Amino acid sequence: MKKAAIALVVASVFGMTACQQQNADPLAVTEVTLDTEQQKQAYAYGASVGSFVEKQLAENKSLEIDLDNALVVKGFIAAMQGKSQFDATALHQLNSDFDKVVKEARLVQAEKNTQKGIDWLAENAKKDGVTVTDSGLQYQVLVEAEGDKPVAEDKVRVHYRGTLLDGTEFDSSYSRGEPAEFPLNRVIPGWTEGVQLMNVGSKFKFFIPSELAYGPRSTGKIPGNSALIFEVELLDIIGKPATN
Repeated sequence: MKKAAIALVVASVFGMTACQQQNADPLAVTEVTLDTEQQKQAYAYGASVGSFVEKQLAENKSLEIDLDNALVVKGFIAAMQGKSQFDATALHQLNSDFDKVVKEARLVQAEKNTQKGIDWLAENAKKDGVTVTDSGLQYQVLVEAEGDKPVAEDKVRVHYRGTLLDGTEFDSSYSRGEPAEFPLNRVIPGWTEGVQLMNVGSKFKFFIPSELAYGPRSTGKIPGNSALIFEVELLDIIGKPATN
């Protein structure tokens, strides 16, 4: 489902009558006029809810759970009008059952990701320029430099881009338009180890096994037990983090 479609449907609930809602295509996208601050706030509120729902539906689809988008919207509109076909008890049970389905699907996906990561990294380790450390971390030097190297207790400034093995980008300081700063001992183990190998001014590519990343935990666009790829530029070492 397109984010705009969900957002517009959600926002339309605030301004449409029940009759209009019943006659309209729940997935139709039309331009709306937003003249007042209150109208903009209503639309933004709906867009926020829609964005959340869109992300949940996308995650479910990645788990091979494909919900009917039109029914999702119909259920939302019905509930907004107090006309849901299920009472609170039934809704709670249905959602609880669905949570179990999602949890099981995540476990299955995580098992597949474990083997996928092992196989992919085994092949990647054979490539020219790829070094494998004792922990299983793999790295490739893209740009060499002669600056200082940080230690785990240092705070560093970096630019980076993170992707899954299929190239899906899940995070990027480049996209945000500003570098990231963090203490090296407060990130995933693959980063803590890897960035300490870098000189300021260098750029490395890291291939991180799941056990040195987020392990079985699913986070954002990263499914459980995913091996990850990061391109990292070490811009600066900015000293030790403040202690309380």
